[in-house]
Amino acid sequence: MAEIKVMSYNVNGIRSAVSKGFVEWLRGVNPDVICLQETKVHIDDFDPKPFEALGYHCYLYDAAKKGYSGVAIFTKIKPDNVARGTGMKQYDDEGRTLRIDIGDLSIMSAYFPSGTTGDERQGVKMQFLGDFFTYIHDVEKTRSKLIVAGDYNICHRPIDIHNPITNKDTSGFKPEERDWMEKYFTSGFTDSFRHFNKEPHQYSWWSYRAGARKNNKGWRIDYISVTKNLEKDLLESGMMQDAVHSDHCPVYCKLKI
Repeated sequence: MAEIKVMSYNVNGIRSAVSKGFVEWLRGVNPDVICLQETKVHIDDFDPKPFEALGYHCYLYDAAKKGYSGVAIFTKIKPDNVARGTGMKQYDDEGRTLRIDIGDLSIMSAYFPSGTTGDERQGVKMQFLGDFFTYIHDVEKTRSKLIVAGDYNICHRPIDIHNPITNKDTSGFKPEERDWMEKYFTSGFTDSFRHFNKEPHQYSWWSYRAGARKNNKGWRIDYISVTKNLEKDLLESGMMQDAVHSDHCPVYCKLKI
């Protein structure tokens, strides 16, 4: 039985992460595929050589605005196809989705918008959620085995946030965002982490303020979701909270293929 280890990590700037030992860390954890978000690098300013030396094929999708957003996939298995973007200009200009196809398996790195900067961006986020839902189900019609890894910028349930009562109207935990997550996870996708891990206090992002990470006052906003037809193939899922190249930590799952 062959296995594939898929990881997702919002690196909050890939060059910053590299300066904090990201390449050496990646060598040690050795995923087959790692999906990155918030790479914050233009493709012309990215040096793939340290990652190619580890055996990775590197694919990036950058934002039109330099130093903003962006996603990447580094894979040890050369894909048959690489799909950049959704075909919706307003999101593609922000470099939010990148997909690779390996045989009948597809893996997407996705960076959902944050609404934390105000009502306008919250509106963009809600529009994105509606459009992405339609888009991902269209993709699923032809790519039925689908992994959507990334920073969804939403806590699904109260268990996924350190203080659900105080944050009940905060972007990332608003009722309408959580309703979308519920709709998404009941429309044919499985939250690979919760498939195995039911315990509270499991977070993937912490504010840089007030010792939030040290005190584990975090949010679980990074997910690897898989189509229901892959649920039976899930072997393991977890987080790597000791990785400190970013304000997020990596999440991962292993599947048999």
